[in-house]
Amino acid sequence: MATTFDLILTGGSVVNHDGEGRRDIGVKDGRIARIGDLGQASAGETIDCTGLHILPGVVDSQVHFREPGLEHKEDLETGSRAAVLGGVTAVFEMPNTNPLTTSEAALADKVRRATNRMHCDFAFWVGGTRDNARDVGELERLPGAAGIKVFMGSSTGDLLVEDDEGVASILRNTRRRSAFHSEDEFRLRERLGERVERDPSSHPVWRDELAALRCTERLVRIARQTRARIHVLHISTAEEIVFLEQHKDVATCEATPHHLTLTADDYARLGTLLQMNPPVRAARHRDGVWHGISQGIVDVLGSDHAPHTLAEKAKTYPASPSGMTGVQTLVPIMLDHVNAGRLTLQRFVDLSSHGPQRIFGMARKGRIAAGYDADFTIVDLKRRETITNAQAGSKAGWTPYDGKQVTGWPVGTIVRGTRVMWEGEIVTPGQGRAVEFSEALPA
Repeated sequence: MATTFDLILTGGSVVNHDGEGRRDIGVKDGRIARIGDLGQASAGETIDCTGLHILPGVVDSQVHFREPGLEHKEDLETGSRAAVLGGVTAVFEMPNTNPLTTSEAALADKVRRATNRMHCDFAFWVGGTRDNARDVGELERLPGAAGIKVFMGSSTGDLLVEDDEGVASILRNTRRRSAFHSEDEFRLRERLGERVERDPSSHPVWRDELAALRCTERLVRIARQTRARIHVLHISTAEEIVFLEQHKDVATCEATPHHLTLTADDYARLGTLLQMNPPVRAARHRDGVWHGISQGIVDVLGSDHAPHTLAEKAKTYPASPSGMTGVQTLVPIMLDHVNAGRLTLQRFVDLSSHGPQRIFGMARKGRIAAGYDADFTIVDLKRRETITNAQAGSKAGWTPYDGKQVTGWPVGTIVRGTRVMWEGEIVTPGQGRAVEFSEALPA
């Protein structure tokens, strides 16, 4: 047994599959080598984590980093900077860039751009379309692919697949779990007249709960018919939680911090900054998603980090774009909920680390266990901070939580044994690598 390590984390409370307890962690060659009392061991670097909690590296499985094509809003470097400042060690990025990530060449280009430039590790969702439906089984197994993502609503052009047969043509060819934006495009088109100019609070009236529920019901039916596994992104309605409880054999689902924290009452204060797809809704829907958290129906958290510039968000509704920042605030917002008693720290770890590992099949990530990548999110559960726009690592430079006081804060981000962020500072240049998945390991 090695008694010399590259890195030792000492004195912290480790939260993993064993529960929570004070343990040391020894790291060698970027992986976890030993967990326990390492008081007699030595290391090239030792980090004293006394009074802190060491969590498995937080994974944000839904972000939009806008590169290539929309780099004025965000790019892979700035988006990943925001991620690690917030304690996130890996992200899955979305395909609605320009060009769209719908081909082997487009995916390879993103992987090339990200490698050793992004501050965290990464994977990229490949967009499923009518044109590439026959190829998705190959595309989802390529290096750097998180899987196939389909937009059933809220998109335009080639990424929109709104009809049942179009979705079925994709799912017939998938083997991994595919992710879906589930809003019924037909109902959205019918209800365009519900939008009220200059009134973003009409956004959830237009994109109502029935648009979400109908689409999710259709999606589950198609998944059963095609014997496919699906993942429903950003659940926003109480009704979808009740429905998905009955279909956990084929469907996993995600909740976002904004659907757990904000309500339609906040449109008066935030205006278009709150505008998202699917929308932030009335408090009963927020409470319904919390029911999904408490009952284990929700599998993972994702931020749906979707930045736009303040100038773009300042456009008059409905010309204003939907989307808000979120990757940097996922951890502090959810730790604040932990401190408020809305979920346990262990449940947060299940949603942000164990859950992504379990449902997406990440290889060697998502757990604090020997042989796994040494990815850690180190937090101070008692620390009180105020979230501000000035802290933003994102190029967008704003957060809907500006001025919000929280209890619980990310102190350090360690990716494959390298300290990347410590006390709000980036301390290592970008060394990001593609996440590997057990269903698509290289030969």
